Amino acid sequence: MASYRDRIDALHRQKLEFNEEKLRRRGGSYDTDDHGWIPLDLTRPVQRFEDPACKKCTGMEAVSRVFADYLDAHPCYAHPKSAVAGCWIGNLPYMDEGWRPEHLFECAEPLLQKYNITSRGHYAMNHSAPDLAIGLDLGWGGLLAKIRTCRARLPASSESNEFYDGEERLVKALQRYIKRTADHCRNTAAAVSDSFERQNLLNLAAMNDYLCEGAPRTLREAVQWISWYDDIDRMYFNGGAGQEIDTLLYPYYQRDRENGLLCDDEEAVWYFASMFFNDPHYHMIGGQNPVDGSDVSNALSFLVLEGQHRLGIPNNLALRIHENTNDALFTQAVKNLLEDGTGVCYSLSNGLDKGYMRNGYPAALARMRSKVGCNWTALPGIEYTLQDVTRVDLAKPLLLALDDLLSSPGEHSMERLWDLYAEHLKTIVQVIKDGVDWHVQYKRHNKPELVLNLLCHGPIERGIDMSAGGVDIVNFACDAVSLATAANSFAAIEQRVVREKRLSMEQLKKVLDANYRGYEEIRLMLKNVPQYGAGNTPADDYALRLSRLYTDLMRNTPTKDGFTVLPGIFSHGDVYKHGKNLGATPNGRFAGEPISHSADPDPGFLPGGSSAPSAKANAVARVQSGWGNSTPLQADIDAAFAKETGGIENIKAYIRAHNKMGGTLVNINVVSKEKILAAHKDPLKFPDLVVRVTGYSAFFRSLSPEYRQQVVDRWLAM
Repeated sequence: MASYRDRIDALHRQKLEFNEEKLRRRGGSYDTDDHGWIPLDLTRPVQRFEDPACKKCTGMEAVSRVFADYLDAHPCYAHPKSAVAGCWIGNLPYMDEGWRPEHLFECAEPLLQKYNITSRGHYAMNHSAPDLAIGLDLGWGGLLAKIRTCRARLPASSESNEFYDGEERLVKALQRYIKRTADHCRNTAAAVSDSFERQNLLNLAAMNDYLCEGAPRTLREAVQWISWYDDIDRMYFNGGAGQEIDTLLYPYYQRDRENGLLCDDEEAVWYFASMFFNDPHYHMIGGQNPVDGSDVSNALSFLVLEGQHRLGIPNNLALRIHENTNDALFTQAVKNLLEDGTGVCYSLSNGLDKGYMRNGYPAALARMRSKVGCNWTALPGIEYTLQDVTRVDLAKPLLLALDDLLSSPGEHSMERLWDLYAEHLKTIVQVIKDGVDWHVQYKRHNKPELVLNLLCHGPIERGIDMSAGGVDIVNFACDAVSLATAANSFAAIEQRVVREKRLSMEQLKKVLDANYRGYEEIRLMLKNVPQYGAGNTPADDYALRLSRLYTDLMRNTPTKDGFTVLPGIFSHGDVYKHGKNLGATPNGRFAGEPISHSADPDPGFLPGGSSAPSAKANAVARVQSGWGNSTPLQADIDAAFAKETGGIENIKAYIRAHNKMGGTLVNINVVSKEKILAAHKDPLKFPDLVVRVTGYSAFFRSLSPEYRQQVVDRWLAM
């Protein structure tokens, strides 16, 4: 019989094979997290359904019918050495047709383009967390019964009828897909000669025959059930939020151990490696007791962590760090980091909990928020958040303010420039808030939260989408980008133009309009001012002023319809996208070049070109918005340096210190500079090198040269 380690190794090899085929199909690269889709093809074309009025595939009726037909056409898959069956091969077709024309936020388009807002938020999907416990308690059959029971209790209306029809249509189609997969496992087993693989496939068939209707009874069944949910969640606009998976599944683990169904923890490790092979959803381990803040990690926390470590592919697991974090679990996570080069991200409760409580929520509720996205946390099943989809560019309004300064009478002072900048930023914030109201008003009529509705408290009971009053807590979010770009630009103007008078505002404008062509000396002069992150520099002061201005404008007033928007600073990996249409900036950056990454200082921000992790951590902690949305710290540490400076304990102290300072999230890579440079030169030689690009991890080999470059730049500054 294949050992558990052999089974996991087989999954690792299969993932690498799949990845090469995915790269071939994607033209050589993809810049998202790995997700879990595998390169199979539909058994037949998917039928297109549309709203008869607008002729687009939009609205609950059309979307749910496409989803059901997609599941009916979806191929079945089960790796013979996996503990779970199922897969997803891509996103629903026709979903890019967008919203009904009359529901488009076209009135704001000129402002959105003017201010370089490429991630608009309105029209976005997912980015809230399910409560998986609902599904585990009921199973798919129980969910179907719940839909029908709740429907019968409510007064009938055309909108509620359409809502319930769509949700029921999805569940029934998934049940058919699960049953077909069970049959596929049984049929495949008949042709398999290996005795373990044959029996494993038969076990998968029997388990999924039951799970078509029944609620999970064992840990393996619970992991399989979650894997099915993960599959349909990814199919529908790349949903990826999970939950605190160790506490959620611990009762199943305990019961299996007591009943003799799980005699070896290695088997549980295999379950979780199989689940992560199916899809790397954003799950968390090591949370807090809502009442007293004590650590709730358990034996299963270590097994989940070991499953991630053994599988050795991109994964999005988070570890909650708080004052009572299980030290042994923390140590093991950092040990894995040093061995693998990446691992869990570290979600910090001090900044997150206190920030969320500032909104008027009790500590118990703040502690219930799980880290279930690239940079974000949410209350599973009871909060509509729509995080990580809206960005505000802090650099573009500076260029516009400079134009205004030069076209109006009066003194060309920094104070006047700042006031003009603040007016532009105020306009940007308002258009974002107006987009929030627009989104809430029209979303359910176009792209409802078809999958999330099933596992939230309220939508099925009330017969309404979670985006339109289905859940009780609503907190939107918006992230600023270009912090270092803007802060260093303000500092360059203040030093070179205002204080030193090396050039005038008019000359600066001329140089920027020329994109520094013929002005290289001036560009270097502007670039080489003390940078944000170096400590006690004008750029550090401007970064703090920018953060506070943006935070106050976004948080201190609600939208016109009364919704709260929580500010943060995070660029995702899209520094190239945000920089593409941004002109040359006064920090020496050429037009079209990438912006700065999240709230991090630019590479080489310290004199001499070094990039001390502690200085970066101090800078990021200082500019936290402080309302419960995260402003992550990206730490890339040379492996030799990490070993020389204390290894595990030093990195733990580094993370704890950032938590104590009010930080919210730490993403870390520990890889040698030589290895990163060699992999950038020839990615084919490092097919299984995994890096944390930002809030997500990916095969370095899979990233485009541009995305790889932003990772490489962080090491070049060491």
